[in-house]
Amino acid sequence: MKKFLPLSALLLFGASTLLAQESKDDVLKDLDAKTKKYGEIAHNIWDFAEMGYLEEQSSGLLQKTLTDAGFTVKKGIAGIPTAFMAEYGSGYPVIAILGEFDALPGLSQQAVPEKVSAGKAAGHACGHHLFGTASTAAAISVKDWLKSNKIQGTIRFYGCPAEEGGSGKVYMVREGVFNDVDIALHWHPGAANAASAGAALANKSAKFRFHGVSAHAAGAPDKGRSALDGVEAMDMMVNMMREHVPQEARIHYVITNGGKAPNVVPDFAEVYYYARHFNRDVVVDIFDRIVKAAEGAALGTGTTMEYEMIGGTHELLPNLTVQKIMYDNLTKVGGITYTEEEKAFGEKISKTLGKETLDLATAENIQPYQETARAYGSTDVGDVSFTVPTAGLGTATWVPGTPAHSWQAVAAGGMSIGTKGMMVAAKTLALTAMDIFENPKTVEAAKAELEERRGKDFKYVPMLGNRPPALDYRK
Repeated sequence: MKKFLPLSALLLFGASTLLAQESKDDVLKDLDAKTKKYGEIAHNIWDFAEMGYLEEQSSGLLQKTLTDAGFTVKKGIAGIPTAFMAEYGSGYPVIAILGEFDALPGLSQQAVPEKVSAGKAAGHACGHHLFGTASTAAAISVKDWLKSNKIQGTIRFYGCPAEEGGSGKVYMVREGVFNDVDIALHWHPGAANAASAGAALANKSAKFRFHGVSAHAAGAPDKGRSALDGVEAMDMMVNMMREHVPQEARIHYVITNGGKAPNVVPDFAEVYYYARHFNRDVVVDIFDRIVKAAEGAALGTGTTMEYEMIGGTHELLPNLTVQKIMYDNLTKVGGITYTEEEKAFGEKISKTLGKETLDLATAENIQPYQETARAYGSTDVGDVSFTVPTAGLGTATWVPGTPAHSWQAVAAGGMSIGTKGMMVAAKTLALTAMDIFENPKTVEAAKAELEERRGKDFKYVPMLGNRPPALDYRK
């Protein structure tokens, strides 16, 4: 693999004008002044806590915010009611900022440092309420900067639903909504401030549905054929398969329907599977073996089986040309400082994580830049990154040490700690986009790197095939 130099080392471009530099400072001050406003938007979405493809209020709030700011909004893109694109400006370059807003099921939590349900079906345990809001704030700031400085170019915000297993961006990529985009920027909430080259696991998921025959479990068990037996036989075979897949692979499942009563042989059962690896070809192989296990389980239990593809994402392809610009801007913005009240909150959260003391180093500082990373999760941003030069960052919206998809993440994301980290992301995204608009030859270098990394003969093939968006996967 070719070693790509940071763009600053290429000496391709002149320095920014004094006017633009002053205007950038004004943009940062303006974002500071609007922290309360954007915090309220984020908290509203946190309170909506809508799951994938059901984010009508969350999507609608961000659409209105962007429309009110002068963007032209196109709703329902890629056949997804809650997906949208907001645009301002015209011409080259076209810079996209991605935003998400879906919540996770079963993680309802109040914004307090003890585990207390908020009484909802879902919660923002991955911080997508912050994700969508910060990206919206950044897009509006860039729009204002373009307009005041009379700089040519197009800024877009993409409202991307159902990242949590629904692969919303994959359908958007498949339908070509990113085809004319030059650079894509994104971020993600977390427990540290970092803008190194990212990584993510390719992922393929499906719901396996078994059909059997109902009968009285005691009075006439011989007349029944248990769909749950089919699910359990499949799970047993897949669990044995774990010994014989690459050690970096991950397989997860949850039984979503196992029957209703012990004395009734269930005639329907469903299990939801994920397969992951850092190479999408390995994921396809593992998934095909999971399907064979399901077929064998149905044969052995006298049931029938069908499966529905739910999601499928590529691994993340880094672009160092843009990533280094992102990192430099994150270092300019800096980390966050906790108030005494926030420290008290953080100390209580830390104890629930098994830590004796609160260490704020990853919140206050910026992690060193690295050009490689190890993948632990998946994101449908991966598909965007194989189509458009893409770079991202993470900021400390949670108490240090907090894992994603936890009640502790929901709690911090619903109070001031989450808002502070969100604004670090908004500022960094805005500065990065402005740097690219000022130096549009950045795009040429980034696209050359993209072609080098993915290969000249690369052809995008979505891992979820030709199925329509899985709009009911959370119902």
